[in-house]
Amino acid sequence: MRKIIEFDPETYDALVLLARDSMSSLQELADEAFRDLLKKRGRPTSLKDALRRSLKTPSKRPPVKKAERRQAAARH
Repeated sequence: MRKIIEFDPETYDALVLLARDSMSSLQELADEAFRDLLKKRGRPTSLKDALRRSLKTPSKRPPVKKAERRQAAARH
């Protein structure tokens, strides 16, 4: 997915120098920076991570008993 991000000239120049010094591309620097930001804010960085977290998060609804499920299914 492509998105456009605008930098002020000084920041852009500093990023280009960093990319050259670290032998990486601006895209690789951006990917690393956004991954770090998501981790810092406690957000999943991939679908796999999101699914893993959703399994660990307890449900806010009380568990439904099998008999209640059968009754609900019979109504539909």
